[in-house]
Amino acid sequence: MQWHLTDDCDQRCKHCYIWQKKSHEKSVVSLAQARQVIDKLFQFCQTMDCLPHFSITGGDPLLHPFIWDILEMLGGMEFGMMGNPFHLNEGNVAKLKKLGCYTYQMSLDGLEKTHDSLRKPGSFKATLEKISVLNNAGIESSTMATVSLLNYQEMPDLARVCAEHHAGNFVFARYCPIKGDAQYNIPPKVYRQFLADMWKTYQELIDRDTNFALKDHLWTAFLYEEGLYQLCENQGLIVDGCHCGVNNMSALSNGDIYACRRCESKIGNIYEQNFEEIFFSPGMERYRQIDQLDGCKDCALLNYCRGCHAVSAGSTGNYFSKDPQCWRC
Repeated sequence: MQWHLTDDCDQRCKHCYIWQKKSHEKSVVSLAQARQVIDKLFQFCQTMDCLPHFSITGGDPLLHPFIWDILEMLGGMEFGMMGNPFHLNEGNVAKLKKLGCYTYQMSLDGLEKTHDSLRKPGSFKATLEKISVLNNAGIESSTMATVSLLNYQEMPDLARVCAEHHAGNFVFARYCPIKGDAQYNIPPKVYRQFLADMWKTYQELIDRDTNFALKDHLWTAFLYEEGLYQLCENQGLIVDGCHCGVNNMSALSNGDIYACRRCESKIGNIYEQNFEEIFFSPGMERYRQIDQLDGCKDCALLNYCRGCHAVSAGSTGNYFSKDPQCWRC
């Protein structure tokens, strides 16, 4: 579960889906609400015989007034965190490690000029500086890029920069438009060539310390076409691909639960319901109707890929419309 503890943030990123909402009202999780969420998720996972996992974020979770109290509530369970570099120092990072943080994700959206124009002046250098602070504490330093027409050509060089700074992980995901503003969407054939260029770059850097994660589900389509991804006899089971409706939920600081945080997909409120009720609700079931996904339903990779229909929702207003960057059909 991706858990947004607070909306407070040092940055106003140009592609942020929180701050682009004109009606946005800031909220923060109270200690009582945090205990409620944790207890309910643990109970749900015990019922389902699965392991709970939190990716804790915001805003910037380190700006939450009671962040250390909430992390103590996890009881030493390993968790991931996504935030800014500005409040990371040796003391805070040591506390995060002690409490169970195994990975910390920061954003890098291009080389310095591009990144700072999208995020905040000075944040490029600050992010690179904090990689070693995290590494030295034994926390995986993860760098994440949001890719669009504004920055995709810089990604190979950015991957090299991250490898030079010994980032533990480098990954990118696609820009998700807000309310049909798709002017920065990369055309499908251009996007496939971009993946080819990135694959070549990853091969070049394969012996470095950095792991190059293949987060975008269209990597599956690319690797399949290159003969590097083999299908199995899955008998109709979902094997891989988009997690929406399968094994992922997002909790906002006001308690709203989304099937996917990257698009408008509210399915309940954890302060008013329990996770079992929400996970098996008609609202969540809607996102499991993968045979209704345009461009995916007739594809051999339906149970392995499904692209990103949050990008579809942001581009067209319809979650089930074709993935705008998929070149296959």
